[in-house]
Amino acid sequence: MDFEIEYQKGRKKKRRRSIAAKILIWTLQIIATIFFAWFIINIVLEKTSVLGDSMEMTLSDGDSIIVNKFAYLFSEPERGDVIVFKQSGSEHDYYDVKRVMGLPGETIQIVDGVIHINGVEIEEKINCEKMRIPGLAKDPFTLEEEEYFVLGDNRNNSEDSRFANIGTIVREEIVGRAWLRLNEFGFISTMNLYKEEEEEQKK
Repeated sequence: MDFEIEYQKGRKKKRRRSIAAKILIWTLQIIATIFFAWFIINIVLEKTSVLGDSMEMTLSDGDSIIVNKFAYLFSEPERGDVIVFKQSGSEHDYYDVKRVMGLPGETIQIVDGVIHINGVEIEEKINCEKMRIPGLAKDPFTLEEEEYFVLGDNRNNSEDSRFANIGTIVREEIVGRAWLRLNEFGFISTMNLYKEEEEEQKK
């Protein structure tokens, strides 16, 4: 009889331990899920809005976009990337969105409305007009280390690196890469490409 009582007590203890273990695991899973969601929303991704028409025909004023803030953690911005940046010392507190055209160490010049890199005309992969105003890029100049030359896709209605109030962008000012457009959902890297580029993307 005593043996049976002890046996039942032992089974109850095991059952309690099993339930406690399940509750602990369940609680840890909830905490981990909440932390992961917070990490993704606050550290990896960020939602912002496009202000102005400088990125037409790629992005429009008021478009909601998701910024990938980890995009350049292990790599550097590339030519053609649409980036989101906030210039240090800037009077405004909103983000700017522009396309990277010149990379650190490259020599930039705009000739006859077209950007030249190291003396060679760049073939644009997006639909855009020739630039009527070369601005600061009328004469060739060389970008310093961690310095980028950016342009709006709406080339003749954009304040960008051609103008002194924006100028070149330094690496630490880049928040991340513009990744998704939420309204009229789409991947920003696939927008406003030449027709042949769009067909290549679909293959």
